[in-house]
Amino acid sequence: IDVIFRADTLTMESYTGALLPFICNSTSFERNGSYLCNESMPSSLADESEEHQQYIIGLFLSCLYTIFLFPIGFVGNILILVVNISFREKMTIPDLYFINLAVADLILVADSLIEVFNLDEKYYDITIICTSMSLFLQINMYSSIFFLTWMSFDRYIALAKVMRSNIFRTMQHARLSCGLIWMASISATLVPFTAVHLQHTGEIYFCFADVEEIQWLEITLGFIIPFVIIGLCYSLIARVLVTAHKHRSLRLRRQKALRMIFVVVLVFFICWLPENVFISVQLLQEKGKTISSGNPSFRHDYPLTGHIVNLAAFSNSCLNPLIYSFLGETFRHKLRLYVEQKTKMSTFNRFCHAALKSVIPDSNEQSEV
Repeated sequence: IDVIFRADTLTMESYTGALLPFICNSTSFERNGSYLCNESMPSSLADESEEHQQYIIGLFLSCLYTIFLFPIGFVGNILILVVNISFREKMTIPDLYFINLAVADLILVADSLIEVFNLDEKYYDITIICTSMSLFLQINMYSSIFFLTWMSFDRYIALAKVMRSNIFRTMQHARLSCGLIWMASISATLVPFTAVHLQHTGEIYFCFADVEEIQWLEITLGFIIPFVIIGLCYSLIARVLVTAHKHRSLRLRRQKALRMIFVVVLVFFICWLPENVFISVQLLQEKGKTISSGNPSFRHDYPLTGHIVNLAAFSNSCLNPLIYSFLGETFRHKLRLYVEQKTKMSTFNRFCHAALKSVIPDSNEQSEV
């Protein structure tokens, strides 16, 4: 009997020992012949709970962006187009740049609704969707940043009046500059895209956005170089405004210009710095890994962080109408005229409707007579 009891005890101990690591966490240990373990939640359930929390936070941030920033960017850029096109006979060179910048920002803001609700990053797992979205976003991203940079340079040329700006700053040259900027934006996207796809022709699970060379190109050409040029131009503009010895009545205008310059550089830096830092950290950590290795990407490992930096980058296109147009006196004057014209037209329509109603009575009034 004692042998049978010991055998049963050994059987139960072996069964319990085999079952404990499955039920308990991996921190189980043996003490005095008995198994102890902490009754913590299994790691799989903890990971699912953390992923669910990150999904809720990302969804909340996406809703905030859609409710507050998206209407500003969408309506603001459309308003820039409508107002400037309505006064196209009075269109200046900066107005032309504003229109092209508004087109690039409007497309980027409209496409952001697809990107901001890509919370689980499943779009990047489908090759066709990932590649098409990356191409579309990069073209509009480059065009928006290139127009932003060129407008900064144009403002310095107009203010400093160097290189005979009256000769170079013509409407014909401005249209040519806009065309070249759009061509440069498309070329900066399609040329690397073609070269990379020729190298990875046979790969099925391949996305254009995950290529290391493309991401480094996006950082240098889409952030570092434009920010250096913008910072240099506005520092020169600030020096010209500060050292200008003109009439005292222009001091207020100089202060407004300096305030606007500071806001432009600050918003551009704040919106695009997190995205480029995130990509840089991703490239440094994944250095040496191959694209087709099947390892999860850095963006999949930190989906909430990647989602936040995407929202910050899209916010720049939403805030550009406020910075470049609504803070400018020229656009506010055009907007005031546009609203007055629409108000007068509506008042005139109401007057005509009232006059027509007094001459031709309604059917109810006729029936009463």
